[in-house]
This record gives sequence, structure tokens and C-alpha cells, in this order.
Amino acid sequence: MEWSYGTALLIIDWLIRLAALWWIPSRTTPAAARSWLLLVGFVPLLGLPLYLLLGHPWLSRERVARQARATDVIREEQRPLSALRWAPLDGAAAEMAPLIERQGAFMPTHGNAVTLLDDYEASLRALLDDIGAATQQVHLLYYLMFDDAVGDAVTNALCDAAARGVTCRVLLDAVGAKRGLRAYRARLRNAGVQVHEMLPGGLQWRRSGRMDLRNHRKVAVIDNGIGYVGSQNLADAVFVPGHPNRELVARVQGPVVSHLEGVFASDWYIETGERLAVQPDLSVQAQDIPAQLLPSGPAYPFENARDTVNALIHLARRKVVLTTPYFVPDDATLSALRIAALSGVDVQLVLSATNNQRLTAWAQQSYYAELLACGVKIALYRPHFLHAKHLTVDDDIALVGSINLDIRSFALNAEIGLVCYDAGVVTRIRAIEADYLAHADIVEADSWRRRPGWQRSREGIARLADSLM
Repeated sequence: MEWSYGTALLIIDWLIRLAALWWIPSRTTPAAARSWLLLVGFVPLLGLPLYLLLGHPWLSRERVARQARATDVIREEQRPLSALRWAPLDGAAAEMAPLIERQGAFMPTHGNAVTLLDDYEASLRALLDDIGAATQQVHLLYYLMFDDAVGDAVTNALCDAAARGVTCRVLLDAVGAKRGLRAYRARLRNAGVQVHEMLPGGLQWRRSGRMDLRNHRKVAVIDNGIGYVGSQNLADAVFVPGHPNRELVARVQGPVVSHLEGVFASDWYIETGERLAVQPDLSVQAQDIPAQLLPSGPAYPFENARDTVNALIHLARRKVVLTTPYFVPDDATLSALRIAALSGVDVQLVLSATNNQRLTAWAQQSYYAELLACGVKIALYRPHFLHAKHLTVDDDIALVGSINLDIRSFALNAEIGLVCYDAGVVTRIRAIEADYLAHADIVEADSWRRRPGWQRSREGIARLADSLM
């Protein structure tokens, strides 16, 4: 019996489909499995290799083992900070603090100072000034560094610090900071700055993990006494043409800085195998703000960021405001928002009117009708690309960091968040949120329902790929 080329191709197509139906659901979440099975079903010869490369958020065993060891070290070596442990007596904080500590190992501490930096240039100036005043060490951990005026300024500041005898270490994501690594790595190393790329690709990817896993954190620690955490990268505000960024960064002092140093040391160890000494900062700041770090990423056994965000939404009793540039929630987050709104909580979602990722923007719009129907308010900020990522709950809990409200950020990226249990911090962020709303378009349910049918279809198709973004 002679088989034609077409018959052989048909058999291969169906074998791939059947193998995918057997293999994929047991190795990923139901939502992601549906997306992948749809792709494999339509285009088997394309879907199969894509799934093998990108279908499961795996890391190498060595990276997972190093993260586990680093977490054990963090739990052990923060014991000198026990005298500064903050213990909430009741309310949402009493439920959140133990959850976050069990997930990421960092205890809540009091005695912290938090300065919120909402001005892009002022935030960069503050960072450069602190690097310029450093006397012991500078540690930078960033997703993105561009070869532009900001990249030049940061490189100059690091080289000058190294020349003064300051120990400088830099971790940059291999993909996000590709341009900065290419432009500055040799110069920095020649000046004595230690530079390493995180999650390298190319021939090294199998020693790292799935090719599109990224370290999305933005952290700076200077002399173990000053820390920065937030959404801002090391790049000009207009590093994406047509999308000038608006960010929010927290400049912190106090014991939480030692925890930021612990996050840097953890990532340094995962990338290099070298264990850095972290000296606990026992100083107490006059602001006395209780704060706690939330690290997350695929090396952890649970989706720390997603679980924390959902728990905060469920614990809200009066008001929750969520600000994010990318909103592609999983079912659990969507359900949390719906339940909160239907329970009478004032739920406000602040998004950017412009978006530098078109497919994500279309998928994001597919959720509006459902959210509006249950009472969630949606505002689209106009003047800039709103890249800030923060959340406020009632009058006393705020989360600021690098965490987007999308499946990629929850499951695939290494992220960092700073949780502040303080009414003053919430008041300051609420003022920033009020400015967003004053310059935003409000999405009305009636007008949204009248959008063209072709737009609805485009959004629905994009949403099918939510687990692949």
C-alpha cells in the first residue's frame, strides 16, 4: 500500500493532536491547557514546537534548589531582626502578614521610612545621588537598562563609585536589558563593577529554564541603608517611542532594606552560585512604618503575587484601587474582583489609555463588560503610558512594586512587591490615584456595550491567548 504525502501529513497531524490531548492537561493549568490545545488543534506542526519551548513554566532543577536554599537562609539570618517584628492584632493585616511570610520568608517589620516618588526624573536623580554618596556597596537588580542618557548616567555613577572603592554589583535581565548589557558591560567590568545577566538565553537556556521566563524586578540597595523598589527601569521615560512612562517608586530606609538586600543576594546566588553576606539593619526610622516584602516567581512552589493580590481583594471591606499597565487576570483574580464589587466594596481599576503591547490591550478589553456589569469602575489614564503598579486596600494597606495584574506576572516572571501596613502611605498613594482619575476617561457600561461587533471578536480571539502572554 502506497501512502501519499498528504495522507502521511494527515496522520502526523492527528497523532500530534492526540498526543497533545494526553500530555498537555497533566502539565499545566486548565486555562493554559485550553489555549495550547486550541493552538495545537488548529496548527499542529506549529503548536507542538511552541508548546515544547513555551508551554510549561519550568526552571532548571539547580535554580529551584538554589531558591529553596536561599529561602532557608533568609528565614535563618533575619532572626536578629526579630526585635523589630511587627505583629498586627486584628483586621486584614493580621491575615495578610502571616500569609506573605509563609510564601516569601520575610517577616513584617516596623521602624521603616517610605518615600513615594511619582516624578520620573526626580526618582532617577534620587537614585543617582544615593549612588554618588555610597561608601560601601551598591547593588542594582533591574529588568531593563537602555543605552540612552539614563543608562549613561547610571554607568557613570557606578564607575565613579567603584573608583572610590565602593563594591558595586549589577544584575540585569538578559532580555529586558539586552541593549544595556551590550553597551555597558565591558566598560563596567573594566571599572571593577561586577555585572551578571539573569536567565540567559541562547545555548545557555536549558541551564536556566523556559526561554520566556524573565526577572522583572526593579531593586536598588545602597550601603544596606537605602533601598528602592517599584516599577521604574533604568531608561528614559520615552524608551518606547510614543509611550512616555509614568511610574511609582518607593525609597525606603529601615529594616526592610535588609530584606531588599536579601532579595538581591538570593538572585545573585541563583545566577552565580556565590553567597553574599547580608548585615541586618537594626536602625529604626522616625516614620515607624510597618512593611513587608513579597517576592514571587516560578522558582517558588506557589504563585505568591497572585495569591496575595487575591487575598487583599477578598479582605477589602470598603475600597480597593488597583493600578496596572497590563490587566489580563486569571479566573481566580477575576472572581475576586467580581465578588468584592458585588459585596458592596468600591472597586476601582486604573489602566493606561495607551498600551505598548497591542495583543495584551485587546485581551484586556475583553474583560471590561463582565467587570462593569458587576460594578467594577474602570478608568483609562490618558497623559502617559501608566506603567506604575500598585494597590490600596481600605485605609491601611498598600502594595507597591513590579507586579502586573496579568498571568505572565503571576506565573512566569520573578517579581517584587513592598507591602505597607500604614494609613499614611495609603493616603499618599490615594492622592496619586486621584490625580490619575482626574486625567482619565471613565469606561461607561452602556457605551462599551455598543462597541462594534468586529471589536468584540478581536478581543475574544486575543483573550484565547491569555495564558500564552
